[in-house]
Amino acid sequence: MKKQIFLILILSSFFGVLIAQNKPIEVVYHKFTNGEVDSSYSMKMRCYQGVTYLSEAQDKTQAFIDYNRKMLVDMINYDEKKYKSLEVFDSLPKPSFSDDTETILGYRCKKATYSAFSNTIEVWYSEKPKAKGSPYRAYGPKNSLVLKVSINGGRTLIATKIHNLSEDTDLDYPFDEAKEISKAEYRELQIESRYTTLNIFDKQQINWGDTIVNPDPDQNNVVYRFAGGTVIMKKIKLPDLSHNGAQVFAKLTNWSNGDAYDRTGSLFTISAKKDITILDAYINGLEQLPVFMDNNGDEYQGLISTQDYEVPVELMRFFTSFGVSHFNNQRPINNYKWQDSVVYKQEITNLIPNDDEEIWIGVLIGNYDNGGHYVSLDLQFYPPWSKDKVKTKYVNPLFYTINSMEMLGQNYGRLFGNDTLKATFSIPENIEDLTLLFTSTGHGGWGGGDEFNPKLNQVFIDGELVYSVVPWRTDCGTYRLSNPASGNFSNGLSSSDLSRSNWCPATLTPPYRIPLNQIAVGEHSIEVVIDQGESDGSSFSAWNISGVIVGNMKLLEDSNKK
Repeated sequence: MKKQIFLILILSSFFGVLIAQNKPIEVVYHKFTNGEVDSSYSMKMRCYQGVTYLSEAQDKTQAFIDYNRKMLVDMINYDEKKYKSLEVFDSLPKPSFSDDTETILGYRCKKATYSAFSNTIEVWYSEKPKAKGSPYRAYGPKNSLVLKVSINGGRTLIATKIHNLSEDTDLDYPFDEAKEISKAEYRELQIESRYTTLNIFDKQQINWGDTIVNPDPDQNNVVYRFAGGTVIMKKIKLPDLSHNGAQVFAKLTNWSNGDAYDRTGSLFTISAKKDITILDAYINGLEQLPVFMDNNGDEYQGLISTQDYEVPVELMRFFTSFGVSHFNNQRPINNYKWQDSVVYKQEITNLIPNDDEEIWIGVLIGNYDNGGHYVSLDLQFYPPWSKDKVKTKYVNPLFYTINSMEMLGQNYGRLFGNDTLKATFSIPENIEDLTLLFTSTGHGGWGGGDEFNPKLNQVFIDGELVYSVVPWRTDCGTYRLSNPASGNFSNGLSSSDLSRSNWCPATLTPPYRIPLNQIAVGEHSIEVVIDQGESDGSSFSAWNISGVIVGNMKLLEDSNKK
């Protein structure tokens, strides 16, 4: 480090001659940690004719300091259009100054300190260089060149070189071509430009009682409605980013269109790799599904995957609110500002295949209301953090007891009162990171029902207990402002406040993650045991559970090492 500083001091004697010329000037910064240069990071700042460039011409977002107009300028290319956001110098943070000095590249630098977003930002600057600017644009006296920046005493950028560029250097500053927008609008575009959004449904109605005429089967990007209108589906083409290691999130927005009650919702996909799926039953009836018979002789359709049939892959379990949006103006309460909608967002990376070009995706909201609900659904694909080789995902759905065809006679998941759910599955070779995603919610909405009484859930694999939990939520009161139609009791509580078996009105229920590292290649059995409560007359309890094994295919070179 001492040798490096010594060389910098010697070379700096030439810089006064270099930067006196009317040419673009470049300042190079490196990051230093504990006095040592970090060769993995450097940045370049270019200055020419009163404009400082802090990005490259080909970048989607660009940052400038315009000393002629006395403002910071941000630009973005979005949807083949240019936009700019402006911030005048007078609005920037004001520093405190000290008598501390430091010599950098031959310039005696003064020190200024800023405070921003709970961070302390120290800058060392000089007003003598012809180049002007700061690698952190908002922090540095505006008639100066910032040669060192330290954030919270840890991260440090130091200028290591200042030199002239040739006069034909490509420095593009299309100020007049860009449309001005507000800072808030710019930040929105900046965030959205960083990832890919695939819109699936846009305020699509989910209800009961309409006459439904579906398009011809197996078309892409058209909406199909099934189960009396309580299920919507679409066949979609996945973007290229889905095959390249993207993180994937589902964002679903829900509004009531007349239904006042909290309903079970499920976002799911259907594979095209099996002979029979729930899609066959939606089109041709329940008799398409394999039947499970419990110890009482009751029949349950399509609960478990078999050799020929595969249950849906549940991406997200959600619960609608008590009437958000539709009932906001019908139940005004002083100091209660009802939400306009409920937004659910969850990472589903492990569940979206990266070796398929197309998938079917659907949304269920079980309800018998003619107005029902509206939903919008986006899948958001975020670029990976690294460029490592992408492993092929392994997704194996085992069971799904949500009766998405309730309106056509599919039974509720009531079997746990006298039986257990049993399924078999096979683990192929060269699979790693095996995890069971187990989602469980209890239902039975009277005082003695499982909705309001904690019940033990157990998962056995090959006869051995691998997971035990009592699914329960005590935070339902947090979501009161999303539930305008929720009833109020004489003791001051509202129905939406009550604790429940792993769900609340207007919330998501994320899956439990159960590591399966001990599972060997080959055939296995799984059994789910739930302490379901007794029925009371016509009132009964039921459990909506789903289970999906996820993992990754080992890379070829990793497999060859073993």
